[in-house]
Amino acid sequence: MMASGRIRERLARWRVRLGFLVAVVALGVAQPSWASWRIGLAVALLGEGVRVWAAGHLEKGREVTRSGPYRWSRHPLYIGSTLIGLGIVIASRHAGLAILAAVYFAATIAAAVRTEDAELRRVFGSEYDAYLDAGPQPASRRFSAARAVRNREYRAVIGLAAGFALLALRAGGLL
Repeated sequence: MMASGRIRERLARWRVRLGFLVAVVALGVAQPSWASWRIGLAVALLGEGVRVWAAGHLEKGREVTRSGPYRWSRHPLYIGSTLIGLGIVIASRHAGLAILAAVYFAATIAAAVRTEDAELRRVFGSEYDAYLDAGPQPASRRFSAARAVRNREYRAVIGLAAGFALLALRAGGLL
């Protein structure tokens, strides 16, 4: 494997840990107003909504999921995560954080997408290629909250709530 492939895999594997580091930096530099906090929260909640919707359809490792947001996007969880990050940047009101977040998302999400696509192609082969070629398809599976819980999406919900609670304390001058 080439060095760039190893770097890509490491970025993909470490994206959550690096995200926590970016979140700590965000809290340290944040200068939220109540208006920026509310707007940022709205954007982040939209992102979490996308993530919950996707997690409620995803059967990770068992199939090429085609229902819910997977009808239109190969990686809706990453779209949701990016919206959450944008919400945090908006709430934080710090230009340097916006640049750091943009670099973080460009590097880690791109690495995760390439790594995940290669793994899906390895595991599902022509079925994954057919999914890529088919475009949006009607799907009969319904959203399942139990599936979202099984996919541990509650961890992202808890993290989002904790992060915005800390930003609220910062906006109120208590932190």
